[in-house]
Amino acid sequence: MEARVKWLENLTFTGTSGSGHAVVMDGDRENGFGASPMEMLLLGIAGCSSIDVVHILKKGRENVLDVQTDVKAERAETDPKVFTKIHLHFKVKGDNLNEAKIGRAVELSAEKYCSASIMLSKAAEITHSWEIME
Repeated sequence: MEARVKWLENLTFTGTSGSGHAVVMDGDRENGFGASPMEMLLLGIAGCSSIDVVHILKKGRENVLDVQTDVKAERAETDPKVFTKIHLHFKVKGDNLNEAKIGRAVELSAEKYCSASIMLSKAAEITHSWEIME
């Protein structure tokens, strides 16, 4: 995999993935034009886990209509201010969903498939929860 980050101005950068997709990142929390790099990590872990959960549920023939993943994280108070705790909460919506299959999909993502989650778990405590939305 490859990526490139280019400085635009102030603390604003564009990041371009090897596949050609671009994002804006910014270190200015008050006047910035994009997510901070640490926010990008949270988006990455949520995206990775969500993709796994949807893929596993669809493969299990669950009629999933929507998945929203909320992420909350705590950081160390001193530099380098790494994440110390990350919690992912999956809200799954669909028709006649099997609760056990949702739990298993979340578990498989956390323990086997989500590279981002497994990598970050080396530095932070990562927990998961889920609920079925009506």
